[in-house]
Amino acid sequence: MPEDRTLRTKRLKMADIARMSGVSISTVSRALSGSPLIPEATRDMIAEIAKDQGYVINPFARGLRLQRTQTIGVVIPLGHGGGQLITDPFFLEMLGRLADEITLRGYEILLSKIAPPKPGWLDRLIQAQRTDGLVIIGQSDQHEALNLAAEGYPPLVVWGAHLPDQTYCVVGLDNVAGGRMATEHLIGLGRRRIAFLGDPNLPEIGQRHEGYLAACRHAGLVYDPKLDAPVAFTARTAEEAATRFVAEHKDFDGLFAASDVIALAAIDALKRSGRRVPEDVAVVGFDDSTIAAHTHPPLTTVRQDLALAAKLMIDHLFERLDEGRPMGTTLPPELVVRGSTVAA
Repeated sequence: MPEDRTLRTKRLKMADIARMSGVSISTVSRALSGSPLIPEATRDMIAEIAKDQGYVINPFARGLRLQRTQTIGVVIPLGHGGGQLITDPFFLEMLGRLADEITLRGYEILLSKIAPPKPGWLDRLIQAQRTDGLVIIGQSDQHEALNLAAEGYPPLVVWGAHLPDQTYCVVGLDNVAGGRMATEHLIGLGRRRIAFLGDPNLPEIGQRHEGYLAACRHAGLVYDPKLDAPVAFTARTAEEAATRFVAEHKDFDGLFAASDVIALAAIDALKRSGRRVPEDVAVVGFDDSTIAAHTHPPLTTVRQDLALAAKLMIDHLFERLDEGRPMGTTLPPELVVRGSTVAA
């Protein structure tokens, strides 16, 4: 068409593509960014016209026009244990789920591991203006920093525990119910000397520990602080702590671990000590990470629905980008019973 040849002689604008496509400029913008809000047929039609006309998006100019970077920051603060790796099964699955949700909306991801967080770390991330919003995986020991940042920075969503005084948006499991569910399962199997391995100083683990104590009290079990051991999340430290705990304590018949990584370290330590799982000691983990079903024996664990969690976090983040103010969601736990508590 003559009109098309004329357009090829000058720098095409998005308005030109919109006019040729018979749609609005905003529709063209969303279609060329791959937004699922635009029907696939319309996206394909607009992309074909843009390609035929030699139109190329200038991402820098687009970001200036929209005053957005089209990037979401995903941050893992590790004030409680800088040795924990992103290859931890929980982090790997959560990051994969978040990546799916973020890219579905046509955004890119900027991943940061902050270990250990130094004063002002969150303010520096926000002030850098490299992202349109932040998803924080875990509160670690940074509750105060998150509260302060949330006062002036709405697009902030955290995976973690719901705490009484928080001002930031949180998506997380009902950890108290999860801890109680795991412990009640062990009690229901006739176990009476139940150990807890995990660090209650961390918000989520503290709530799981609270559920453990509540279940023991309800069953009339006498709490023995000797069966309560602080254990970090890293595989190496979990293995060392579990080995030491198993060597020092011979009189427990149930074990609730605050994560699957800790639970699996405990099972290995029990096997090395000559004790059988679940016959001598029944073990319950927490997370239902991808490896839990493929260990020997398969691990009974409290499941966190990370697919739903990631969707809710990103939904809430984009609501906040659009000036909404959701305060978060509490997810129900689910006990997945496998061979570490019930023999085949």
